Amino acid sequence: MKPRPKIDSALAALADPMRRQVVDLLAQRPHAAGELAEAVGVSAPAMSRQLRALRQSGLVEERHDGLDARVRIYTLRPEPMADLRQWLADTEALWSRQLLALKAHIEKRHARKPDR
Repeated sequence: MKPRPKIDSALAALADPMRRQVVDLLAQRPHAAGELAEAVGVSAPAMSRQLRALRQSGLVEERHDGLDARVRIYTLRPEPMADLRQWLADTEALWSRQLLALKAHIEKRHARKPDR
């Protein structure tokens, strides 16, 4: 298999349950960092660490609110999720082929054995 650093980074970020919760919230709509912290039930510094990891993985992006430069709005980026979906589809296709080949092999061996 070829290396996929983007997918590795996204999967590493999604390994944390709190980050998955943040991704679920961002899938609904963009949120300010404070809203996310309140919804998840953590302090602002704790949420900042989680958002930094999600940004570094490429899963989310931040922008500043036009009215207040201190307010950061976070949105989910679609590209990494599309990459993950493609990787999962490729992996599922690989396993489907492998299982079909195993099934054919077993059926072939079973058909050659005489009944006892």
